[in-house]
Amino acid sequence: MTGVRKQPRLFYGWLVILITFGVLLVSAGIRSMPSILMTPLEEEFGWSRGSISGVVSTGIFLYGLMGPFSAAILSKYGVRRSVVAALALVGGSLAVTPYMTSLWQFQLLWGVASGLGTGMMANVLGVTVANRWFAERRGLIVGILTASAATGQLLFLPMLAQIIAASGWRTAVYAAVGAIAVILAVAAIWMRNHPYDVGAAPYGAVEAVKPEPFTGSILLTPLTTLRSAMGSKTFWLLAGTFFFCGFTTNGLIGTHLISACMDHGIEQVMAAGLLAMMGMFDLVGTTLSGWLTDRYDARRLLFMYYGLRGLSLLFLPYALEYSSIPLVVFSVFYGLDWIATVPPTVKLATQEFGRERAGMIVGWVVVAHQIGASAAAYGAGLVREWTGTYSIFFLLAGLTCLIASVMALRISKGHKTALQAGI
Repeated sequence: MTGVRKQPRLFYGWLVILITFGVLLVSAGIRSMPSILMTPLEEEFGWSRGSISGVVSTGIFLYGLMGPFSAAILSKYGVRRSVVAALALVGGSLAVTPYMTSLWQFQLLWGVASGLGTGMMANVLGVTVANRWFAERRGLIVGILTASAATGQLLFLPMLAQIIAASGWRTAVYAAVGAIAVILAVAAIWMRNHPYDVGAAPYGAVEAVKPEPFTGSILLTPLTTLRSAMGSKTFWLLAGTFFFCGFTTNGLIGTHLISACMDHGIEQVMAAGLLAMMGMFDLVGTTLSGWLTDRYDARRLLFMYYGLRGLSLLFLPYALEYSSIPLVVFSVFYGLDWIATVPPTVKLATQEFGRERAGMIVGWVVVAHQIGASAAAYGAGLVREWTGTYSIFFLLAGLTCLIASVMALRISKGHKTALQAGI
């Protein structure tokens, strides 16, 4: 069913983008919390750095694994119902966290429940909303929604670190639960699933098209999509570069930078401020990356982003030794392209596999990202236990980024594949 509609003066999609930004912001803030909980939990319960890192690693892995299945769930049950259910799961797991007494309980609440819940509210949600509501400027919209992760850190980490310093980690967890309750209510009232629901066409289009109902299986459809994608060289290169992306961002810096700073005598609140500074600059860098992705070769953008990130990580051990100004320089330089890789990666996936399949394909690429992040979260914790320093792992991460930059140039520019044609 199609019909020519006049675009309303105020496009409802902007409100949907704003709500989605808020959902992703809160989700990112929750996912970043283990970086400031690591030391308090270590001190209170006597758990080792490696054990806590293992829980974080599990959560990161499940967060990524949910990606392709969340694309199917969003299509079958709608964005609003899916987001509300995910927020309720995360909020419930956080509300119980202050009462835990054993490591297995922490694993269940943060490794499993929080990982699955926040995985429903990750990059796939942003890609799905952008593709449904915008026929034009999708690169910019994906950049803005991706930047919400940076904004989540910017708002949450310094505030929660201050709460921990003043009132303890349990109070900080309850504050996070309050934020979840607010955004859950907003999403339940004002979120809409598709432009057709409000009688509008996607931004930049003239026809309001009724979406086809999802008829596949939420378990089998992502798996068959993966099987088809595995025949594409582009898929493997996107997944490979994103593995290194996760290895060097939320798995390493997002999880361990605060602990690394504290190893060098930098207070937790100040270290959280450095991570928040990265978030502020990534908000600028990722939004700009979305704008650039609409205009330039995405492969060359990825080459530049991974190369610059690699150089900044090679500089980090020096910055930690001398603290102060070098660390600020690192925070700015690294922050500008923390997750600037997402818009060009989404564009390349859409070009290769088509808009309808892009959500699930990006979901599987994000699985590779989170496997890399999980490996770094656990591996860096073990290396710190064995050697007493993170420096070796930071240097290794820098080298992997340089490898990823070369891989990016080998990605094809995009052509119609059997998967895109629906064969």
